[in-house]
Amino acid sequence: MTETANRLPLIGEPAPEFHAETTQGHIHFPHDFRGKWVIFFSHPADFTPVCTTEFMTFASMQEEFRALNCELLGLSIDSTYSHIAWLRTIKERIVFRNMKNVEVTFPVISDLTMEVSKLYGMLQPAASTTQAVRAVFIIDPESKIRAILYYPLSAGRNFQELKRLLISLQTTDKHGVATPADWQPGEEVIVPPPGSCGAAKDRVETKDPNVRVVDWFLAFKKLS
Repeated sequence: MTETANRLPLIGEPAPEFHAETTQGHIHFPHDFRGKWVIFFSHPADFTPVCTTEFMTFASMQEEFRALNCELLGLSIDSTYSHIAWLRTIKERIVFRNMKNVEVTFPVISDLTMEVSKLYGMLQPAASTTQAVRAVFIIDPESKIRAILYYPLSAGRNFQELKRLLISLQTTDKHGVATPADWQPGEEVIVPPPGSCGAAKDRVETKDPNVRVVDWFLAFKKLS
């Protein structure tokens, strides 16, 4: 039977609370990040190749995320000293896709006790009992979990997709719309479907120049 501590927090639930030591000092999560979006992600271990490329990519995009009112927060089951040594190595020695001298300044949680990993369901025993899988939680300014992504240990994440998903969430919140498959910022969004027969009839028959109606349940519009 799965332990309660390993239960995966669900979309729409409050982000589980914890205190932790990080490479940027002590944090109280999500309290210290309230009012901001957060991408909270785990990686299997320091000094591993896939994780190294991921951290360099995240660090190179940190200001892009901050421009979207989003902070980054990493975690692995390693000590703060190990984190520091690894991040120094990244800055001083590693080159990846023309990125070099990359300094990781977002906090990385030390989780030697595995308490936070278990709290967020980041440990999956069939994959590893000592390494967190590549989990991603997107958490909104009200500290609610809005999206969850899981990758196996062997596959690096797509960071442009994480940014696209963040912008999609912010867009749907602001405008009360949805985004279609493969949506990119600036493209048409989906108008919510009508909730009654009368509204469906109006949707099809009313010629709104700002809405492109495909059928009563599927309509698109451009955002200004």
